[in-house]
Amino acid sequence: MNITTLSPSFVEPKNLAGNLKEKSFGVLSPAGLSAFIDAPLAELEAIKKDWEDLPLDNFLKDGGRYRRRRHSSFIVANHNVTQVPHRAHYQPLEYNALHGGMQRLFEPMLPATVQQPVWSKLLLAISQVCSAVKGEQPWYVESHQFRIDTNSGIGRPTPEGAHRDGVDFVAILLVAREHVSGGESRIFEAEGPHGQRFTLTEPWTLLLLDDHRVIHESTPIQPTAAGGHRDTLVLTFRSGGFLTQDA
Repeated sequence: MNITTLSPSFVEPKNLAGNLKEKSFGVLSPAGLSAFIDAPLAELEAIKKDWEDLPLDNFLKDGGRYRRRRHSSFIVANHNVTQVPHRAHYQPLEYNALHGGMQRLFEPMLPATVQQPVWSKLLLAISQVCSAVKGEQPWYVESHQFRIDTNSGIGRPTPEGAHRDGVDFVAILLVAREHVSGGESRIFEAEGPHGQRFTLTEPWTLLLLDDHRVIHESTPIQPTAAGGHRDTLVLTFRSGGFLTQDA
């Protein structure tokens, strides 16, 4: 049986904030992302090697060993990006029924990655769109480097299913997609009947969505050849502070 892979509809960088207001999400092509952050894609390629050495995620409650990740936190304010002391990632059960309610302390991002000029360019550009939609303010950013592999036959990018993250905006950047099928992005109205589905296939494609207005998931991936995996960078942007157990 042939499974149709649907491509996303790309928006121009100048229209990304408008799309977020009107449709709750927007997708930039790799060329669009390059223009958006005012940097050649070669600068992003310089950090790609990080995904080859991500530590195993030991918190998966389904017993899987298909996910590797690093996590760090930042504050973007006054056109500056500041990394905060390493902290645990926390989500309430209302947002993550599978892994919520746990203090999950992952290994931090590598200093060499955070020090790359393109890192600040990326966070600043997305923060400006967030402020264009919801007003100028500091943004509390959590960064997750993910590798989902298929060494055991299947990998689950979102084992918790369709969900919200409890933040204001979520950015999903495809870093690599090698020898896999599946991994379809699905976006549903949080309070409505409509949804969208498409597959991110080109490295450095960016999906930005409004976490208040939509829920999202990515379907499982299956290998098409040995070594199949899907690498992503997920950035969450929250106003008012980081999501904590006491928030």
